[in-house]
Amino acid sequence: MTDEKVKRRLTTVLCADVYGYSRLMEADETRTLETLRRYRTSIAGLVERHDGRIVNTWGDAVIAEFASVVEAVQCAVEIQQEISNRNSDTPPPMLFRIGVNLGDVMVDGSDLYGDGVNIAARLQELAEPGGIVISSSAYDQVHNKLSVGFDCLGQRPMKNIAPMTSYRVTMSGPTAQARSFPSGERLTSQGAASAPNAVHQDRYAPSTWMRFVSDGFARLPRPVAAALTVSSFLILINLFTNAHKIWFHWPVAVILFGVLMRTALGRRPRSDRKEER
Repeated sequence: MTDEKVKRRLTTVLCADVYGYSRLMEADETRTLETLRRYRTSIAGLVERHDGRIVNTWGDAVIAEFASVVEAVQCAVEIQQEISNRNSDTPPPMLFRIGVNLGDVMVDGSDLYGDGVNIAARLQELAEPGGIVISSSAYDQVHNKLSVGFDCLGQRPMKNIAPMTSYRVTMSGPTAQARSFPSGERLTSQGAASAPNAVHQDRYAPSTWMRFVSDGFARLPRPVAAALTVSSFLILINLFTNAHKIWFHWPVAVILFGVLMRTALGRRPRSDRKEER
């Protein structure tokens, strides 16, 4: 960079590359290159439609920049949907992995540098073939603005990058089935055939129902949540200490009755409570 002062800006970076590109080139260079060119044209059109720009392309990779995180993630979803539709007519399928990150970057002309770009590239490596992984900074901006789901992947180690929380974007329909196998698993005909079952099992995975229960508790009034928690402990104590003699129903009934009374009184109009005073 020639300027003394480095220019920086906060932006959203989308990084995409082809899964198993070397293997595809080894099998058929001409067909693979033709397919890659067609897909890049489609990707460029979708990026432009969402007010983004292509920053760089090399090999099988595509780097794009967006001013809006929502537009970037929506563009990533549409890219995977478009490629999934095209793959049905283009054997063997060419699958992309996409990473999206909101972060600070260094600007040199039309090129971008820095951790903001590097993190997007590492997130792309965590994605499943045909899948999308976004950073926590991007998730905070989009999780309640798009009609897609998100699975927390926790903190995954990334090369030369400190571990950070990331999220997998889950889409409904055929696209979700095409990428339902775990990250790192090889794409085989057997894995593709069992994908719909994997989607079905994923809905009832422990992380899913545990998150559903915790979200349900979070929506309850605090007294109700506390009463249910105490009641659960009493039930467990009874079952583990003397399962042959049931006694938990009495204290649980008293606790729940008290909470119901308190809730009912709390919902009464203020004027009624003033008259009682």
